[in-house]
Amino acid sequence: MAKAKKPITRRSFVGNAAVSAGLLGITAAANVGTNMFRSLLDHYLGGRPSTVEHVEGSENWDTDYYDAQYRGRTQATAAANEIVDEILGEGAVLLKNNGALPLAAGTEVSLLGRYAADPIYGGAGSGTVDANACVNMHDGIAAAGLNINETAFGWINDNYSNYPKADITMDDPSTATYYIGEIPFSAYSGEAQASIAGTTALVVIGRGGGEGGDLSRDLLGDLNSGVSKNFTANDETANYEEGQHELELTVEEKSVIAAAKASCDKTIVIVNASTPMELGPLMSGEYEADAILCVGSLGATGSTAVGKLLTGEYNPSGRTTDIWPADFTADPTFGNFGGKHYTDVSGFYEKNYNNVASEGTAYFVEYKEGVYMGYRYYETAAAEAEAGNYAGFDYDSAVVFPFGYGLSYTTFTQTLDSVEASGDKVTVTATVTNSGSVEGKDVVEVYYSAPYTKGGIEKPAVVLAGFAKTSALAAGASETVKVEFPVRQMASWSSEKGAYVLDGGDYVISLRTDSHTVVDQQTVSVTEKTFDTDEVTGTKLQNQFADLTEYMEKNCKGEMLSRSDFKGTFPKPAEDKDSADCGITIAEYNWKDHEDSAAAMPTTGASNGLSLIDLRGKDYDDEAWDTLLDQLSVDEMTGMLNDCAYNTGAVESISKPETSEPDGPAGFTSLTGPTGNCAYCSEFIMAQTWNVELMERMGEMVGQEALASGYNGWYAPAFNTHRSPFAGRNFEYYSEDPLLGGKIGSAVVSGAATNGCYAMIKHFALNDQESYRVQHVMTWATEQACREIYLRQFEIPVKEATCEIKYISDEQGTISTKKMNACTAAMSSFNFVGTEWSGGRKSLCTNVLRDEWGFRGCVITDFNLYGYMDKNAALAGGTDLQLTYSAMTPAFEGTNTATVVSQLRESMHHALYTIANSNAMQGMAPGSKVNYGIAPWQMGVWGGSAALVALAGFFGYRAYKARRALNEQKAAGTDAPAEAKDEAPVE
Repeated sequence: MAKAKKPITRRSFVGNAAVSAGLLGITAAANVGTNMFRSLLDHYLGGRPSTVEHVEGSENWDTDYYDAQYRGRTQATAAANEIVDEILGEGAVLLKNNGALPLAAGTEVSLLGRYAADPIYGGAGSGTVDANACVNMHDGIAAAGLNINETAFGWINDNYSNYPKADITMDDPSTATYYIGEIPFSAYSGEAQASIAGTTALVVIGRGGGEGGDLSRDLLGDLNSGVSKNFTANDETANYEEGQHELELTVEEKSVIAAAKASCDKTIVIVNASTPMELGPLMSGEYEADAILCVGSLGATGSTAVGKLLTGEYNPSGRTTDIWPADFTADPTFGNFGGKHYTDVSGFYEKNYNNVASEGTAYFVEYKEGVYMGYRYYETAAAEAEAGNYAGFDYDSAVVFPFGYGLSYTTFTQTLDSVEASGDKVTVTATVTNSGSVEGKDVVEVYYSAPYTKGGIEKPAVVLAGFAKTSALAAGASETVKVEFPVRQMASWSSEKGAYVLDGGDYVISLRTDSHTVVDQQTVSVTEKTFDTDEVTGTKLQNQFADLTEYMEKNCKGEMLSRSDFKGTFPKPAEDKDSADCGITIAEYNWKDHEDSAAAMPTTGASNGLSLIDLRGKDYDDEAWDTLLDQLSVDEMTGMLNDCAYNTGAVESISKPETSEPDGPAGFTSLTGPTGNCAYCSEFIMAQTWNVELMERMGEMVGQEALASGYNGWYAPAFNTHRSPFAGRNFEYYSEDPLLGGKIGSAVVSGAATNGCYAMIKHFALNDQESYRVQHVMTWATEQACREIYLRQFEIPVKEATCEIKYISDEQGTISTKKMNACTAAMSSFNFVGTEWSGGRKSLCTNVLRDEWGFRGCVITDFNLYGYMDKNAALAGGTDLQLTYSAMTPAFEGTNTATVVSQLRESMHHALYTIANSNAMQGMAPGSKVNYGIAPWQMGVWGGSAALVALAGFFGYRAYKARRALNEQKAAGTDAPAEAKDEAPVE
């Protein structure tokens, strides 16, 4: 007898229909979502393949504007790794040596300290380095021929992970941790302790840094000083003392040094940190070291250079780029770093797009030290003390290592041959002789001392005027070096006149081995002069930061450090205050308040037939740009400008190709994950080379990596100032001195541009700390301090970085060359300058950067996921590209108004000028068009969508059959029983 057919239930229909609908919904959501995040997926998974379509007759023209010297990323990275070794070899500074170094090959060494096994290769955030791609300290030193005590090292390597160390976290500093993580020597195994006897100790002291948080100024203090929510008491914290900060030696570190001194033949300290530390205890007394070598953050192959430095294969020639004081808490910046709170501000930009709490309030930092920052303070204090005006200050007690200081394995003598002030420049000639027994390089440092009148314009007693590094000099060899600088460079900014003023009188030009030690000096007399126009553009100068100066004079009166009374005006620590009492108004930006009633709607969407490549080599003001810009639609402009996270999108109407711009200061080592490119050592070490030629070579190598990897731009180098040693990103900034940092970084920018890579100099400007950087920290400084120190490092590459580009100049395909400014891209910063976000401050990003200095190119925001970084404010202020994914943040507003469309057009002009003169045009001839295929991930999405649709169809068909069966059962009077209606769908 046949088995009765099981009745179909309503649940069978509903279940299958729901599954089918759900699958279709998922398919739709996946396609909409991936389209919204197209640039993000391109960045991580690979973008669309492209082909260039040439105009007939141009197929055989030479369009290799740049000479790619390496086949692929692997070859380029290998070549770059070699230059990292060279940079660290020249950038490491020998701070102390009593004859302990160099070491003979085969010397048995004991690598001691946690950071011997766990070294600092880079920083956190945008400076992230893939440690797995780096040579470790052990292998680098062993490769130099030193015999490593494996017993001690092996124990450290096996156990260091049990000791927590500092973890800088982005955006919310209160979640960071600040442990040093050193292992006390008493914790070493008995076998490891005994093994170091009679060896040479290499004690590695490490300090890291990172984006989003500064180093702790008080390990037991409050949040503003760097104590974390994640603070957990342990054996290390039990040893913290009141007021102890992160840059002094800990009890655990001292225990390792003491044990080394007791058991080892020599004790050599290797400082694996990219910021000064308090090393006074290592100079004499209980913890005195035989030698101290500062090696910074190592990068990919820096460890091999460390080995070569220890054995003398490399002779140290680096010089400090910051002053190293004995007591950081006595520095005039110490009490005014981090941030204090405007207590009457609430509800201010509470919305942040990535859900980081802003508290709806505002913080502030005041640069009360003015121009007396770093060595400018200590050298001026010494001069005032010597003149009897600064009782109690003793330079030798206050300073451990001066700015520009460094030792060698040989000795040098320098003579000041001549100083001439002729016309608008000063020329200094000096002769350097290697008076020792081994080959080495020396640095010629020239300083000026301007006449100072009490109560007049503030002037440091000593300022770096110029420098040069010698070639490698054999023992007994000499080299004559010429250092030139403009007379104008010795002028000071006068807010009273809104110009630079060169006081008349005698200027002392000195040759020094560091900021304090004079070799010889001569005096030049100059007549008074006011420089009220820019020397490059001729633009009339005026105060652009009068609001900052006014604020400082009103709210920091009597606390702004003045040479007229250093003791009486020494800055007091900052305290919370009310913005109303300060006389400032803090308000959110509203684009409607900034509409220009006279603006005319630009032409859009014209069919003029130009391609972006046609503009390569054209001047920024060439009339052809207007013809090209007329072709753009509003949608094209907003689409490109609003979606620029590590890329810019293609623009079809002008055949603009997609571009790729990875992060970070250590090379293309984006915080978004390892790229396979070289990790360079820290900018701190780059500057310590004092070698402009070497750094230009490094920039050229970055450009070659870009060609090999398909990159066009680079979010680097970073030009902010080492205002405080506690700044979390000092590893990715060059120096406390703007001339040194500017010249070194300018060389990098020039080198990269030579190979078509536009370096996006950052973070413009006054972003000299990480604390509260995305919580509306308002930075205040006098205009004099801004112009003479904090903007100067950016001004130098804008005006001095140059490159030569090739372009096709006629209809026969003739290749021509043109010298142009190499600095065509910049990045604004998270912080406010005064009460305006830096990226939206017109006086900064337009009036100074473009109009005064002559910058031609684009400015991009820092990562734009914060409500206060208003996109319309950016357009109005002079920031063009939004470093964000358009799907994650609001769009531009007012895109139907003449004002905003005009701003969009000008921003496109800025960006397209940069891209047209870059390696993005490689392979394109005038008239060329770019055609794009399908990205691999898009194929995957479509394939997955097809599978989901097919599956949805299957369940839909089942639902259809179930519905039909139900209708048949109903018609036959055999509807499913009630108790069966909740059964599962029929399989």
